[in-house]
Amino acid sequence: MSTAKKNYTRVTTHSLAEMKCNGEKISMLTAYDYTLAKIIDTGGIDVILVGDSASNVMAGHETTLPITLEQMIYHASSVVRAVERALVVVDMPFGSYQGNSKKALSSAIQIMKESGGHSIKLEGGEEIIESIKRILTAGIPVMGHLGLTPQSIYKFGTYTVRAKQEKEAQKLLADAKLLEEAGCFALVLEKVPAKLAQKVAESINIPVIGIGAGNGVDGQVLVLHDMLGMTHEFNPRFLRRYLNLYDEISGAVRNYVADVKSIEFPNNNEQY
Repeated sequence: MSTAKKNYTRVTTHSLAEMKCNGEKISMLTAYDYTLAKIIDTGGIDVILVGDSASNVMAGHETTLPITLEQMIYHASSVVRAVERALVVVDMPFGSYQGNSKKALSSAIQIMKESGGHSIKLEGGEEIIESIKRILTAGIPVMGHLGLTPQSIYKFGTYTVRAKQEKEAQKLLADAKLLEEAGCFALVLEKVPAKLAQKVAESINIPVIGIGAGNGVDGQVLVLHDMLGMTHEFNPRFLRRYLNLYDEISGAVRNYVADVKSIEFPNNNEQY
């Protein structure tokens, strides 16, 4: 079992490198608003990802593709205002970096300047390496993302596990090394076989954070609303629900409605 080796009052990209070196697992969750970001930061989370999953969780879209750069900046700035300890990583949305490294740099700079985020995350390997390199020249820390890349869902056609075949597994390994060589400070691996994920983590020096990638990597990330049980339609094997807030909140609302209808709320002590 991994135990904390150092008390970080502020987590940085350097802190994550130290954690990997010391064998301390990295904890990461998504957040999209001030209130929940403050709660999980106080709870001791190491990294907060302002994910483009806000497109699904907050806006109800089927995919992550519709969310805009301006919307990501709005969510990120809300999170940053709440955070005192965690490293804040902001997803670059679809269309803000693919195929145009100059646009990628401009988008990354806009995110950093307007949100106050600490770093950005991009999906892909060799296909986007020029965008990553150009962003890094501006001194902006970059986290990579390989395996299942939700922004490419229409290319894959399914959310099933990636890199089960040898050819794709070899490309993933090569891409991971390429991202490390380019200067990425960490890497997310999503929905890949556990043995492959462990092999990736052991073959590169930067931290590898998994989601549906087993326990042989350097840390774990989950979508906060899934982990808290606020969503209930989504039940992948990798998801552990630590609460069942869907039922708790629904029950609280029903109780409130009943109390209002029966004039039980407000009572004499709840009015002026």
